[in-house]
Amino acid sequence: MIPQSFIQDLLGRVDIVDVVDRHVKLKRAGANYVACCPFHAEKTPSFTVSQAKQFYHCFGCGAHGTAIGFLIEYSGMGFVEAVKDLAQGAGMTVPEVRSEQTVRRAEQGESLYEVLLRATQYYRAQLKDAPRAIAYLKQRGLSGEIAKRFGVGYAPEGWQNLAAVFSDYEGKALVEAGLVIQTDEGKRYDRFRNRIMFPIVNDRGNIVGFGGRVVGEGEPKYLNSPETKIFEKGRELYGLYQARKAIREEKKVLVVEGYMDVIGLAQNDMGFAVATLGTSATGNHIQKLLRISDDVVFFFDGDEAGRRAAWRALENSLSQLMDGKQISFLFLPEGEDPDTFVRKTKKGEVWTATLFSDFLLGELKARVDLKTPEGRAKLLQDAKPLVKQIFSPFYSLMLRKELAKLTNVTHEELDREYQIKPQPASSPSLRVPAQGYPRTPPTPLARTLLRILVSNPALAEKLSEGQRVLLNSPDLAPVAELVSVLKDSGATLPAMVIEATRESQYSALYQDVAGEILATSGDEESAQADLAGAFNQLELLQIRSERERLAAGDLRNEAERSRVQELDRRLAELKGAPRAETRPRV
Repeated sequence: MIPQSFIQDLLGRVDIVDVVDRHVKLKRAGANYVACCPFHAEKTPSFTVSQAKQFYHCFGCGAHGTAIGFLIEYSGMGFVEAVKDLAQGAGMTVPEVRSEQTVRRAEQGESLYEVLLRATQYYRAQLKDAPRAIAYLKQRGLSGEIAKRFGVGYAPEGWQNLAAVFSDYEGKALVEAGLVIQTDEGKRYDRFRNRIMFPIVNDRGNIVGFGGRVVGEGEPKYLNSPETKIFEKGRELYGLYQARKAIREEKKVLVVEGYMDVIGLAQNDMGFAVATLGTSATGNHIQKLLRISDDVVFFFDGDEAGRRAAWRALENSLSQLMDGKQISFLFLPEGEDPDTFVRKTKKGEVWTATLFSDFLLGELKARVDLKTPEGRAKLLQDAKPLVKQIFSPFYSLMLRKELAKLTNVTHEELDREYQIKPQPASSPSLRVPAQGYPRTPPTPLARTLLRILVSNPALAEKLSEGQRVLLNSPDLAPVAELVSVLKDSGATLPAMVIEATRESQYSALYQDVAGEILATSGDEESAQADLAGAFNQLELLQIRSERERLAAGDLRNEAERSRVQELDRRLAELKGAPRAETRPRV
C-alpha cells in the first residue's frame, strides 16, 4: 500500500501538462491546455487540461482524472505502476514502508485485497500439481504464458485447504472476502473446491474476487465470488485490466460471456475482449467501455437465449449511447464460442455484426405486422419507452426518423406523440450524467458545497463543529465524507482530492464535480464567502423543516413554544446573511 502522504507529495511535484503532453500534443487555450480527446474520436478539441487544478476533463465524452488517472486510462497501467512511473520522472522513490492506515489495518486483520492476493498465489501454486485442470486448459488451447498473464490457478478438492494458508482461518476476513462460507451452526469451509480459478481484477490492478470453473462434472459449472465491500458484479468486467492497452490500439472492445472466452481470444492475439460476471451487461459496464473505446461489440450465442441476453444488453445501453460511438451485436453460429469462431474466421470478418439500431428495429418489427395500422401503432408504442431513454441527441433524432418512416407518420407527429420537444440549435448537447455513486443524485445545495470544497480543499479545515453537524443527513453524505477525508489528507489541489478519495463510494461523484469546475476561477476569500453562504442556506432549510414540524402540532408544551421562538430568531438572522452561488464562479 503506497502511503497517501506520498501520493499527495507526488501530485504536488509533477505537472499534469507535462505528463499528458508526452502522449497527446497539447495547445494552450487561455489558462488551460486543449487537444483532441485520446479517449474518443473527435475533430474539434474538447479535451482540456488545467495546470492550476492539475486535472483533465473531456467535455465531449466526460473522461477526467489526475496525472495518475491519465496514465491508468491511456497507457493501461495499474495504479501502483502509474505512481512509480510518475515518481521516477520526478526523482522520487516510492516508499516501501506501510502507511499508518495500513499498519492499523494489519493490527485489526488483513485487508480484503491482501487476503485475495494471498489466495491467488496459493491457487496458482496448486495448479502445477493439478493434472486434470492442466489437461482442460491445454484442451482449450491455452499456453502457460497466457495462463500466467491472467493469474489462472486451481482450488484443490477438500473442505478447508485455505486453513493451511491462513493461520486465522476462523477470522472474519476470509468470510468477508468471499473465500470461506460459514454455516448458521458456525462451521466453516472453503467456497471454491476442485475448480480452475480466475482472479477478477479491478481498474487499479487489485484482485477483488474469483470465478471458478469446476473440473469435470459438477454443479454449478461456474461459481463466482459473492458481492463484498470491494466487489460488485454490476461494475466489474473480467479481463478489462489486462485488455486496456489492446483496446486502445485496436479501437474496439469485444464483450463475451465467459472467462475462458476472454482468455481464449487473448491466446489468439485478440486481447481486447472482456466478460461480464454472470450477469447481463449493466449501464455501468457499458459506460465504462464507451469511455475507453468508440466501438463495442457484444458476442452472443445465436439461439433464443442468446438473443434475449442481447436484448437485455441493448436495454441497458440505451441511456449510455453517445454520438460518435458504436455498439453492435455478433451472433455466433450454433456450436461455436468466440475463440473457436475467430480461429475459423479472418479477423476483419469478425466485425460483420448487427448494428445497434438494426437490432433494435429488427426485434420490434418482428413482433408486429407493419402492413396494418394496428401493427404500426403497436411498433410505435413498443418503441416509445426505449427511445425516451436515449440522451444522445443525434442518435435519438436518427432513430426517430427511421421509426417515422417505418410507420408512415411524419417526424413531427412522432415527436409530438412521444412528447419530445424540439431542441434549439444553440442549446448544448445533452449528456448523460456520470454514474457510479450510490443513492440519488446530490441536491443542488450539496453539489454547490462539493464544488467549493473540491476546488478549495483547504477550506474543509476551517469548518466549525456546528457546520459539520449540519452535514449529518443522508442527502449530504457525500459532502460529509469529503470533509472527513480532506481533514486527514492535507490535499491542496482538486487532483489531490481525487486521489485521496479514490477508494470512496462517491469517487465518481467527486470526479464529476472536479470536471465541472475545471474552467472556473476564484480566490480563496470568495470561495470562503460562498461556503459560508451555502451553510447558511443549509441551516435555513433545516430550521424551516423543524419549525414546520413543530407548528403542525398543538404547541401545548412550553419547551416546544420556546423552541419555535428560538428558531424564529435564528431564521431572522439567516435571512439577512449572504447566499451561496448555485453555479461555479467563472
